[in-house]
Amino acid sequence: MTTKSDNPGRVRYLILLMLFIVTTINYADRATISIAGPSLQKDLGIDAVTLGYIFSAFGWAYVLGQVPGGWLLDRFGSKKVYAFSIFTWSLFTLLQGFVGHMPVAYAVVTLFTLRFLVGFAEAPSFPGNARIVAAWFPTAERGTASAVFNSAQYFATALFAPIMGWVVYQFGWQHVFTMMGVVGIIFSGIWLKTIYNPKEHPSITPTELAYIEQNGGLVDMDQARKGDNSGPKWHYIKQLLSNRMLMGVYLAQYCINGITYFFLTWFPVYLVQERGMSILKAGFIASLPAICGFIGGVLGGVISDYLLRKGHSLTFARKLPIVVGLLMSTSMVFCNYVSAEWMVVGFMALAFFGKGLGALGWAVVADTSPKQIAGLSGGLFNTFGNIASITTPIVIGYIISATGSFKWALVYVGANALVAIFSYLVIVGKIQRVELNSDDSSKPQPLHKPSLSV
Repeated sequence: MTTKSDNPGRVRYLILLMLFIVTTINYADRATISIAGPSLQKDLGIDAVTLGYIFSAFGWAYVLGQVPGGWLLDRFGSKKVYAFSIFTWSLFTLLQGFVGHMPVAYAVVTLFTLRFLVGFAEAPSFPGNARIVAAWFPTAERGTASAVFNSAQYFATALFAPIMGWVVYQFGWQHVFTMMGVVGIIFSGIWLKTIYNPKEHPSITPTELAYIEQNGGLVDMDQARKGDNSGPKWHYIKQLLSNRMLMGVYLAQYCINGITYFFLTWFPVYLVQERGMSILKAGFIASLPAICGFIGGVLGGVISDYLLRKGHSLTFARKLPIVVGLLMSTSMVFCNYVSAEWMVVGFMALAFFGKGLGALGWAVVADTSPKQIAGLSGGLFNTFGNIASITTPIVIGYIISATGSFKWALVYVGANALVAIFSYLVIVGKIQRVELNSDDSSKPQPLHKPSLSV
C-alpha cells in the first residue's frame, strides 16, 4: 500500500527529465540513418536490400551487447557505465559524417561498421533506464516514469525529424551525423554532473527517500554492489529463461519493436518512394505520427498507474493499455487502401499512438526484475526485443525488393502487433516480481500457469 505524503520531494522528477533527454538523443541518433537514407542511397548507388542491411547494422551489435551491458550496469552501477555509453555512441555517430569522403565500396563497409559500433555502445541505455526507474520510483509511479522515458523515442522523431530533414535538404546527409554526435558528447558530461543513486543525491530529502523506499523503490540497488560479492551471476540467466511470464514478455517486446523499427528505418523511405514526397516534406510528415506516439506513450503509463491506484491488480493495470494500444497500431494496414496523403498520415498517426499506448514493456521489466540483477534482466529483455532491429529492416528490404512496393511490408508490421497481443493474453499470465535461487544447483522457480485475463 502506498504511503502518502503531502510533499515527499521532487528530485526523482529531475532524474526522470534526464532519462527523457538522454533517450531522446539516443533515438535521434538511431533515426539519423533513416532521414539520411534516401539521399545516402542515391549518393552511394545502393539498392533496397543493401540499405536494409545498413539499417540493421545497429541492431546486430545492440542485441549482442545487451547481456554484457546489463552485467556491467549491475557490476559497476548506472551512472558511470551509462555516461561512457553516451560518449562512445555519440563519437561513433559523429564519425559517420565523414564516410562520404571515401570511395563507395569503402564507404558502405565503414558506414555498416560505425552503425554496428553505435549499436554496441547504446546497449546499456534502456537496461540503465529501467534500473534507474526501479531505484528512484515507487511501484505506483513506475508505469508513468517508464512511459515517460520510453515516449522519448517518439519525441525524438517529432523534434529531430524536421530538423534533420532540413539539414539534409540544405547541407547534405553527412551533416546530420556530425550534428547529433556533438550534441551527445556534450550531454555525456552533463549526465555525470546530474545523476546519482537515491541515497547519494545531494539534494534529496529524508522524506522523499523514505517515500521512495517504503513504496517499492529499490534505493540501495547500487550500494549493494559495493563491498560484497552479491553481484550478477551468469547462471541467473537460465532461471530467467525458464520463467514463462518473462518469455511471454520477451516475445511481445520483439513484436512491439518490430513496429518501432519500421518507423525508425523504412518509414521516411516509404513516404519518399511510395508516396512521392520530398525528403524535406517527409521529415516534417514523419514528425506527426511521432507526436501522436509521444502522447500515447505518456498516456499509457498514466492510465496504467491510475488503474493500479484504483485497486486493480498489477496484471490488469499493465495489460489493458498494452492490448488496446496494440490493436490500434494495426490500423497502419489501412494505408494500403487509401491514396490521400492526409489519410495515410492519419492512419499512421493512429497506429503510432496505439503503439505508444501499449509500449509498457519497460514498466513490466521494472515490476518483475529480480533486485540483484535488474540490469541483467533488462538486458535480456532488450536482447529479445531488439532482435527485431535486425530482422525488421532486412525482411522489409526483401519484401520491397520482391514486390516493388510497401504493401506487404505494412501487413508484416501490423501482424507483429497481433502476435504481441496473443503473447500478453495467453503466455504471460500474472505479472509479478521474479525470485531467484542463488544456488546454481537449485531448481528455477516453478512456472506459473498462463492467464487469459488482462
